[in-house]
Amino acid sequence: MGSRWSAAELDEIVAVTVGHYDESAESFWAGTKDHDVLQNIEALLGAIAGDGPHKILDFGCGPGRDLLRFKSLGHQPVGLDGAPRFCEMAYEYADVEVLHQNFLNLELAPAHFDGIFANATLFHVPQQELHQVLTKLFASLKPGGVLFSSNPRGANEEGWHSHRFGRYHDLDAWSAHMTAAGFSAVSHYYRPQGLPREQQPWLASLWRA
Repeated sequence: MGSRWSAAELDEIVAVTVGHYDESAESFWAGTKDHDVLQNIEALLGAIAGDGPHKILDFGCGPGRDLLRFKSLGHQPVGLDGAPRFCEMAYEYADVEVLHQNFLNLELAPAHFDGIFANATLFHVPQQELHQVLTKLFASLKPGGVLFSSNPRGANEEGWHSHRFGRYHDLDAWSAHMTAAGFSAVSHYYRPQGLPREQQPWLASLWRA
């Protein structure tokens, strides 16, 4: 278990982390707009039954890079982010619906999405809040829908890294959280491709509702 955070501390975790992204939105976009996450996008789409178009929630969509990719592939993406500036940028860039929501206080329609793309986002959720977040994401998926997650892996420690809060799960711990929320494992892999495991800091995994 990690620390037990009070309501005020959780509010601070959200405010400081979101504030950091909001204040650095333009530099974040410049540094990430050309990142290649096609492997992750294809993994999610390949695990969803049927040809689509699929309704995809880009959970923590940032400035909209992957929203536009899903849209260009013929799907129906919706963005969600806690940073107001990211929401503005994503809407301007991808011209799709973008929800401004705090990760810890989600309000999502039930059984609505075919897939959820959580690329480098869920690790920001403190462990004590992870179950309620994951159960809300589970409920927002259609039966048989798929959640993709990619998180920086670690030894299940959590805390501050500069002005961003994170928890760094290993595969066993992450799997336990996902199955406790009702998900069934589909597959997992490590990134970047083609490197020794110690040089693959990202744990990617697919889960079915």
